[in-house]
Amino acid sequence: MIVHLIDGTYELFRHFYGLRRFNKGQDRPFGAVVGVLQTVLQMIEEGATHLGVATDHVIESFRNRLWPGYKTGDGIEPALLAQFHPLEEALGAMGVAVWPMVELEADDALASAAAIASADERVQKVCIWTPDKDLAQCVRGDRIVQVDRRANKIRDADGVREKFGVDPNLIPDYLALVGDSADGYPGVAGIGRITAARLVSRYGIIEDFPSAVLGERRELALLFKTLATLRADAELFGDVDELR
Repeated sequence: MIVHLIDGTYELFRHFYGLRRFNKGQDRPFGAVVGVLQTVLQMIEEGATHLGVATDHVIESFRNRLWPGYKTGDGIEPALLAQFHPLEEALGAMGVAVWPMVELEADDALASAAAIASADERVQKVCIWTPDKDLAQCVRGDRIVQVDRRANKIRDADGVREKFGVDPNLIPDYLALVGDSADGYPGVAGIGRITAARLVSRYGIIEDFPSAVLGERRELALLFKTLATLRADAELFGDVDELR
C-alpha cells in the first residue's frame, strides 16, 4: 500500500492565494477550504486509499519558547486564518484522518506519521505532499519521498542530495547553517548554501565540526538545528488502516 501524508496548512495557503488571482480581492468565506477538500477528493478518486492530513491548529509551538523570532500567526490575513479550524472540521466530517497540532507543528505530525507508516511492512511507499524543505529530512531512499506539487517533482534521497547537496538525515544541520526565513531563524552569518553543503558533506553533523569551524557561533548553530529538527514521536495513530 501507499500512504499519502498531506500538509494541510500548506494546501490552505496554496488555495487561498491561488484563488486571489481570480477573485479580484473578494475572498469567498471558505474558498480555500473547498479547494483543499477538492484536492483530497481528487486524490481519493485517483486511487489513494490511505491518507492523512496534518494542520497547524495554532501557529505557535514549543519552538517559539526556544527562539523569540520563530514564526507566529502575525501577518496572516484574517480571511485565511478564519479557515484553519473549518478545514479541520470539514476533513473530519469527510472521514479523513486529520491531525490538528498545538504544541507541535504540522511538519512534526507529518514526520511522525511517516515514521509510523514506514515501520509497517505492508507499506510500500510513503508520500509526503509538501514542498517544505524541512520535510526533506524525512526522506528515506525511495520508500519515503517528498511530493512537491509546485515544482511537479517527487524527491527521493537522490533528489534531496541533488537539490541541497547533503543527505536527507543532514538537512537539519544544513538548515541550521543557512537559516529558514519562512520559520524565522537566520542561520549562521556568513554561511550560504554552497558553504553549508560543503561543510556538512565534509564533517557531518554540527556536533562533529572541528571547534575552529564555527567558533563562538557553534551554540547558536546547535539551537537552530534544534528548531530545524522535526519531532517524529507524536502518537498520531496505531495502525495504518486507521488512515483508510
